Amino acid sequence: MNIIDRYLYRTIILYTLMVMAVLMTLGALFLFISQQSDITPGGFSTGDAFVFTLLNLPQQAFELLPIGALIGALMGLGNLASNSELIVTRASGVSIWRVAWPVALAGLTLAVLMYAIGEFVAPSMSQYATREKAATKIAGVSFAGMQGAWIKDGNKILRVQSGDMDQALGGVYVFELAEPNRLAQVQRAQSVSIADRGRWRLENVASSSFGGERVAASTQPEVMMNSSIDPQFLGLAAMDPTLLTLRGLSTYIDHLRRNNLNAASYEIGFWSRIARMVAVIIVTLLSLPFVFGPLRATGAGTRTVIGIMLGVVFFLANRTIENGGELFSLNPALVGWLPTSVIGIGTLIAVARTR
Repeated sequence: MNIIDRYLYRTIILYTLMVMAVLMTLGALFLFISQQSDITPGGFSTGDAFVFTLLNLPQQAFELLPIGALIGALMGLGNLASNSELIVTRASGVSIWRVAWPVALAGLTLAVLMYAIGEFVAPSMSQYATREKAATKIAGVSFAGMQGAWIKDGNKILRVQSGDMDQALGGVYVFELAEPNRLAQVQRAQSVSIADRGRWRLENVASSSFGGERVAASTQPEVMMNSSIDPQFLGLAAMDPTLLTLRGLSTYIDHLRRNNLNAASYEIGFWSRIARMVAVIIVTLLSLPFVFGPLRATGAGTRTVIGIMLGVVFFLANRTIENGGELFSLNPALVGWLPTSVIGIGTLIAVARTR
């Protein structure tokens, strides 16, 4: 990289970090305010809400980085254009594609940062925050919503009602099917823990067996259950799917397919997650046609507004296409990549036509 490349690269990274600081501060403020309705005497406190907000900052950074990269690139390059630095660079014989190289490299750096946050930091911290809030607010709360997490394993269907970080689950129902449409037995375990690989220890189990025209009820202090469910998977099943990593989504999708369950929403989420990382590179390049064109002489406020508007449109388009794709059973990969592909093609055309 020559001096110009490093200068452009450093400018975009610096402005993006400044924009992200502002966006995350606003996001944290809104998140903290939204937690006030959950504060109860002797339960979830203001301090707990503050800690919950801090633990969710990485997840907010992951979600806001595409918008932050777009606004940061517009402001950084726009500032250079306003000072005629980009114009002088072009006048010295540097082509638009040569200018695009350090811009794309900055986008790639931000995409790698987004991947690292989304895979190694945000999910674990957000899951921990959710579980700690649930444990503080309500005893025995479900971590996958008010209806619990439902998991199919062969002829058994498990409902995980609550859980903790040590893979010990409570309030677990086990529904055993004799035929596709006939219930053979229902077991309710007060707690479940891992005995060894492929075996679960159900404690304080109340069972109801259905045979003929009668129901036999019994209670046992301990029951060993064979299961092909990976211990880590139960932890995934008890969490919000939007907080899963790419590896977690892949594991969940594989499990759903093996049990002939609908995995479309998770497949769309998987491809959309990858596409959004690629979109970070594209939106940084999208700033070039603007700063060399209509936004060259405008102020930072105008560029910020334009960046926010473009980011909101991209976000809404993503959500609309994802929900519509699931509703109409479209190909998950097509649904996940469609918004990013459209904006990518548009960016290439716009950059090519820039003079």
